[in-house]
Amino acid sequence: MEDVEIKKENETIIEAEETKDEDTKENLDKITSLKSLGPFIAARENSKNTVYLSDVPSICKEQPCMLGVDEAGRGPVLGPMVYGISYCPLESKKALVDLGCADSKQLTEEKRDIIFNELNTLEYANSCIGWAVEIISPNVISTSMYRRTKCSLNEVSMDSAMGLIQHAIDAGVNIAEVYVDTVGPPEKYQEKLLKRFPNFKITVAKKADSTYPIVSAASICAKVTRDHALKVWQFPEGLVIKDNAFGSGYPGDPVTKRFLTENIDLVFGFPRLVRFSWSTAENALADKAYEMEFDEPDSEKPKYAGTKLTKFFKGTTKTGEVKREECRFFKQCHLDNVVEF
Repeated sequence: MEDVEIKKENETIIEAEETKDEDTKENLDKITSLKSLGPFIAARENSKNTVYLSDVPSICKEQPCMLGVDEAGRGPVLGPMVYGISYCPLESKKALVDLGCADSKQLTEEKRDIIFNELNTLEYANSCIGWAVEIISPNVISTSMYRRTKCSLNEVSMDSAMGLIQHAIDAGVNIAEVYVDTVGPPEKYQEKLLKRFPNFKITVAKKADSTYPIVSAASICAKVTRDHALKVWQFPEGLVIKDNAFGSGYPGDPVTKRFLTENIDLVFGFPRLVRFSWSTAENALADKAYEMEFDEPDSEKPKYAGTKLTKFFKGTTKTGEVKREECRFFKQCHLDNVVEF
């Protein structure tokens, strides 16, 4: 009897562990609250971009919606840049006001976290508001700006914004109006968006996050996501930074400057967290890192590439007299050109 009871107890423990594993896996694949945001990000490879879309409320598929776009972390030399979108029916603007959506830069970190959590957990909010983010790796930013066909930060930003809008369309969101916090001149950005999405009413403006609540919601999602991406950052280089104390990431932050100074590899430069393409990082490397030279292999020319086309246009003297070499066919057949009969 004791053996039977022990066996049943073991089976119960195994079942409980399997259920726990399934719940953990589900938590890593879904963001349902502020608490689940960090583990979701930590489970992803930080050298690649990560896109996440919340569940689309059914009302957003049925009624015309407004969609806002904004970013966080454009200027820092450390960490990812995050683009965010938020959307809700045109008639549900009150839900954004009740949440307290305002420019994320004017809110404290604690307040942003509270709003983000309520957006995902309170029924009046998650039943009509959806959101999505793209975490753009610092590694991707640097390689885009350094590759031979250079891609500017503005282009990276615009591609991300348009990609997230497309994700929302593919998910079935009934978009009617789009509001975007500008990158560069608003007119050119708006023209580019209208060319891609001609059926939407699109407004691109400076400081849109402080003017339109739907852009403010997108700004909060982007900012909170970036903050937590830095908190759970894992260094593949093996660095151990207590509480990830590398500062705000902005070039003027003394803590960030100290982190850059103390974590230079003389050959490979900085950890993956750093955007190598920033002048702050380049200047820090210039004085300390080894200079590297890369030999490019010489392109071998083919031994025979045929007759060049330009050869047929040669043979004209300065006086205009044409002296061209006689065609090999005419030579072999002993033929001459006849101009008079």
